[in-house]
Amino acid sequence: MTESPLSAALFERAQRVTPGGVNSPVRAFRAVGGTPRFMVSGQGPYLIDADGKSYVDLVASWGPMILGHAHPAVVEAVRSAAGHGLSFGTPTLGEVELAEELISRMCARTAAAGGASPVQEVRLVNSGTEATMSAIRLARGATGRNKIVKFAGCYHGHVDSLLASAGSGVITFGLPDTSGVTAAQAGETIVLPYNDLGAVEAAFAAAGDEIAAVITEAAAGNMGTVAPQPGFNEGLRQLTVRHGALLIMDEVMTGFRVSSAGWYGREPVEADLFTFGKVMSGGLPAAAFGGRRGLMSHLAPVGPVYQAGTLSGNPVAVAAGLATLRNATSEVYSALDANADAIGKLTSAALTEAGVAHQVQFAGNMFSVFFTGEPVTNFVEARAAETFRYGPFFHAMLDAGVYLPPSAFETWFVTAAHDETAIAKIAEALPAAARAAAAAQPEVR
Repeated sequence: MTESPLSAALFERAQRVTPGGVNSPVRAFRAVGGTPRFMVSGQGPYLIDADGKSYVDLVASWGPMILGHAHPAVVEAVRSAAGHGLSFGTPTLGEVELAEELISRMCARTAAAGGASPVQEVRLVNSGTEATMSAIRLARGATGRNKIVKFAGCYHGHVDSLLASAGSGVITFGLPDTSGVTAAQAGETIVLPYNDLGAVEAAFAAAGDEIAAVITEAAAGNMGTVAPQPGFNEGLRQLTVRHGALLIMDEVMTGFRVSSAGWYGREPVEADLFTFGKVMSGGLPAAAFGGRRGLMSHLAPVGPVYQAGTLSGNPVAVAAGLATLRNATSEVYSALDANADAIGKLTSAALTEAGVAHQVQFAGNMFSVFFTGEPVTNFVEARAAETFRYGPFFHAMLDAGVYLPPSAFETWFVTAAHDETAIAKIAEALPAAARAAAAAQPEVR
């Protein structure tokens, strides 16, 4: 395990002023050990740390950077917007254009299928957490019901009621699901196994007239990558309609990454509400939630459900998102798919050669590795994998100049900028990393 002297010094400094030295828990490297790398710049598919070392990036800021880092069109859009002012607290043209872009992408997919778009209006917010929190409030306000169904291992931001059996960092650190969350808030959440329609049917049979909404990741990416099984999302749509509840499709991660219309572009299940983030922000703080006009009209100032944000629709963040989406062409999506496929195959080949049982699982161009011999379809199966192998695998890749997510329960993300040189560097790093995974032993307690 190679350390980074300047990153180590910065981390020590950070721990004196920030809890754990980081502003989002998974960055602390506690799941893999060692010192987190402090990055100072990014270009295309590469990151540069404080010591000047270059890494092929397979985190991509956890998804937004589909064009690669510092894409000229995005940088210029941000520079131009900032030159006109950072924030006004008033409506702006840019936020209207971004909303129109989001809706048009969803409409284009629906028109191709011969239907009406499930997203006719969107409200811009500042983060994926804020988008899901607002969608939950809207669902409760519109239905007059309180309970929410979510799935174990799915993460929808750090919303109080949605941290029950959450994925992402909550799995990574083994944190109590509801620390800091009241029993009343947790009690309004029904947690079910992902990909289990029978469990959802049973929940509706027991409490159908109390359930305001079912929220699900369109394709799960926070317990590692676990795609919905065929018919699962459509089954959720049918059950919610039958019982008068709403379906919230969380596309914060998949939205506009796995296709020009997100997961909806691959599987057009017409949820009542969608949440978006990451790609639509271009790497700056922006997100959105949206649905049909009648449902969205419950929001203030038109309706009684209050939601507000001083920096919502921030002109600089909006400019970054709009430039990203306008440059996310069909060629970009083809490159994302091809790059993910190539890296996934290289990873599987190296692990197979080293004799390591594994699954490389995809949801579009999102993917991750589970150290297990059987496909993973839910949270229980994800946690049963041999995660002790991931730390050595991660550090061998890091030492070779490839930056992976510092947790076995996170998704790997490619960019369209990953070229033959970047992929060759990944290929060169994989055999030693696979051997390190093979040699790993579980911790003795």
